[in-house]
Amino acid sequence: MPRPLPSRTVRAAALLGATALVLAACADDTADEPAATGAPATMDAATDAATDTATDTATDAATDAAAGGAIEGCDPASLETLTEGTLTMATSEPAFEPWMVENDPTNEQGYESAVAYAVAERLGYADDAVEWVRVPFEAAIAPGPKDFDVAINQFSITEERRQAVDFSSPYYDVRQAVVTTAGSPADGATTTGELGEVLIGAQVGTTSLQAIEELIGPTMQPQVFNSNEDAVTALQNGQVDAIVVDLPTAFFVTAVQLDDGVIVGQLPELGEDPEQFGMVLDLGSPLTDCVSRAVDALEADGTLDALQEEWLADVAGAPELG
Repeated sequence: MPRPLPSRTVRAAALLGATALVLAACADDTADEPAATGAPATMDAATDAATDTATDTATDAATDAAAGGAIEGCDPASLETLTEGTLTMATSEPAFEPWMVENDPTNEQGYESAVAYAVAERLGYADDAVEWVRVPFEAAIAPGPKDFDVAINQFSITEERRQAVDFSSPYYDVRQAVVTTAGSPADGATTTGELGEVLIGAQVGTTSLQAIEELIGPTMQPQVFNSNEDAVTALQNGQVDAIVVDLPTAFFVTAVQLDDGVIVGQLPELGEDPEQFGMVLDLGSPLTDCVSRAVDALEADGTLDALQEEWLADVAGAPELG
């Protein structure tokens, strides 16, 4: 099991990344000149607006990253958390690798635990000011008041879910993958079409289930489970031929949880944009902007890349399903 980077190493990498970004921003300021185009004025205006928004976000993230830690205007004294001075985080029970290690979100091991504490640090919360609660996946993204400030549990950002909860800026681009056992009807498939005749399952309410329905189009009704753990058990017991989970989870399932587990391959993207994980907050939460700025700063200064290299490097190399 890989060990986490020492915090001083991550912070040093972050500082170097932030410095590079600031220098790059300065260079862009001197190099960019308006370019004449033949586009209609309305298109020019829309393009300018989109460019301005992207530039503002990148500039804010670079500024926050260059600050070396704190996010201006976001600190425990000003943030309206459930418990004053405490940031209450949530994840599921149990939580699996590579997202959490040993089902312990407090040890800062595993990608999502590390990201959670990095965000908390940017908001000014010491480790002992972060408390954890356990919330089922479906309950976290359901409408209604929450018993947490921020939840992290591989929540894919979708427009449908945005009607019920807030999302932070994304902290990971993810692909879905098909998992089976050696010798099953799904073993050896190289295209989604070859999976149409096999019995496939996934956790309820997830984009994994959506991927089965939209990308594979199975002839048999997909099997739905309350959790990934239940889906893995069903696969091991031969109740389904294959399951769909996110790719990092697929590596853990095949390496640790299954006998003769096999990753059949990665599924294509669900839409034109990449599927991304974001932290979940209550709809209209006063914390959403600050949490997003913290994630943006971690992206801008290279911290997220460093943590992905530390905890998710194994996902490279999985075959693509045509």
